[in-house]
Amino acid sequence: MTDAPTPPHVLALGDPGSGVAERIPRKRVISWALWDWATQPFNSVIITFVFVALYLASDSFIDPAIAALGEGNATYDAAIAALVSKVGWAVTIAGVFVALIAPVIGQRADSSGRRKVWLGGCTLVLIGCMFGLFFVQAQPSFFLLGASLIAIGAVFNEIAGVNYNAMLVQVSNKKSVGRVSGLGWGLGYIGGIVALVIVVVADGADWWGMDTSNGMAYRLIAVGCAVWTVLFAWPIFAYVPEVTGTQHARVSIWRGYAVLIHDLKELWRDARSTLWFLFASAVYRDGLAGVFTFGAIIASKSFGFSNQEVIMFGIAANLIAGVSTIIAGRFDDWLGPRAVILFALGGIVFSGLAVVILHAEGNIVFWVFGLLLTAFVGPAQAASRSLLARVSPPGRESEIFGLYATTGRAASFLAPAMSSIVITLTGATIWGVFGIISVVLAGMIMLLFVKMPPAVRSEGQVGQSSV
Repeated sequence: MTDAPTPPHVLALGDPGSGVAERIPRKRVISWALWDWATQPFNSVIITFVFVALYLASDSFIDPAIAALGEGNATYDAAIAALVSKVGWAVTIAGVFVALIAPVIGQRADSSGRRKVWLGGCTLVLIGCMFGLFFVQAQPSFFLLGASLIAIGAVFNEIAGVNYNAMLVQVSNKKSVGRVSGLGWGLGYIGGIVALVIVVVADGADWWGMDTSNGMAYRLIAVGCAVWTVLFAWPIFAYVPEVTGTQHARVSIWRGYAVLIHDLKELWRDARSTLWFLFASAVYRDGLAGVFTFGAIIASKSFGFSNQEVIMFGIAANLIAGVSTIIAGRFDDWLGPRAVILFALGGIVFSGLAVVILHAEGNIVFWVFGLLLTAFVGPAQAASRSLLARVSPPGRESEIFGLYATTGRAASFLAPAMSSIVITLTGATIWGVFGIISVVLAGMIMLLFVKMPPAVRSEGQVGQSSV
């Protein structure tokens, strides 16, 4: 028996755990997915590719006398390394803070029925941090301001993401959650790269004759990212309804930890597979993060890519990841998220091995298998979000996604550590890929032993709603 056709202007949506298909305007789904598009430039442009890497970690923020020594000088190199280390510590402290508060903040959002309020407040702070980066002038005395704004933005971006992920259940049901999750994640990839391309075009046009001294080009990029977020984030607040609160009474933050411990005991007793999935996903998600974190380093150091080639590869990789993630969402709803995750992780392990084994053949190896590898990352991430939305107890999604953020942070040392150990033992950067894929493989094996609830295991037999 098949579902009745759905009008082209709506999707069959609703609570993923209810089995009830509520007819909801398509713009609700698109509005939700656009938030990922809106906020991704903070990660791709500000943190990964441009503001931090090319500006905040540059010699503009070290003693001018040391900066005059130039690259290759031991004192100069040590000063730059210290800057990178300080930024790293700022982001690390932010990560620890997220790990400590994410579940409790998510719990409060669930109990009060104010996910959109938390999402909106955190998004506003993120926008404020990006606007604030305009005031980070190219002088050592402004480094602390820049690093602090990056760290604060990272905290509020992740807390916002906890509530955003939890809202997935408000714009999907068990027949469409994979497609909707994939759409959001895919638009995030593509939006970040579109923003990056705009930056590249502006730089190529020499900023149309504007004065770019004192770091003005980078400061304007930060403002541009803030404006981008304002332009595209608002629909989620206009068109996605708020969730109904749970039975939990509102308690203080400190009392919230006692409630959290009680809830974890309930999860252990009634939804143990959810906890085991949190542990398994924490491991392989760190491997997935390592793919993009170390991808540019592998391309540059092991395959001799120029700076321009690295940027071109990054653009191609993110576009491919975005498109593959959107497509994989269909398979998520057809075969189930667990099957998609396992297939994607297997593809990553295969592609990573090919990069290492065939690296002597030159750049073509990385262009082919490096891009193939990135095509599997997005589907694994989006299907993981989809799976967690399916197995989360109704009304506690923000709390569960808070735990998702916490466990991910707790395991965030694995890929960097394994990669560093292998490189140290072998003396070659290329072998660091083995460290990354070993973490992915470990998480994949752990997932094989996670017993999924019958509703998730049988999703391959569930009919799909029309789009």
